[in-house]
Amino acid sequence: MLSHVFVGVTDFDRAMRFYSPIMEALKLRLKFVDLNKPWAGWVADNAPRPLFLIGAPFNGEAASAGNGQMIALLAHDRDAVDKCHAAALTHGGQCDGPPGLRPQYHEHYYGAYFRDPDGNKLCVCCHDPAPANRDQTAPGHL
Repeated sequence: MLSHVFVGVTDFDRAMRFYSPIMEALKLRLKFVDLNKPWAGWVADNAPRPLFLIGAPFNGEAASAGNGQMIALLAHDRDAVDKCHAAALTHGGQCDGPPGLRPQYHEHYYGAYFRDPDGNKLCVCCHDPAPANRDQTAPGHL
């Protein structure tokens, strides 16, 4: 459905420090970095798209977060959700909803919400059932 998602950032180096561990936890590989633009993109090993891109806005103006906009990244398991949320907070992000089940969306929805250093809202979520020995709940919202 999606070709790519582009997130505008104000400080490229800071954004790389923020997004790199999140993408690593999601097992997405860095496809390219171009410091001259600056911009970078990640992709799954098994497909050429979709791409997740960060960089300076193409119009040359300052990046700003959109009210009501959110990007949800799909995690392969709940542990990856936890790791992404922790990485986000460690690298300058702000919690917008801790990792946990959100049964109001569906029985197995496990997600975490945070904002990057520029205020962009992100979610990392897993839709699969938990392993038999794990059950976590958390208040949350989309």
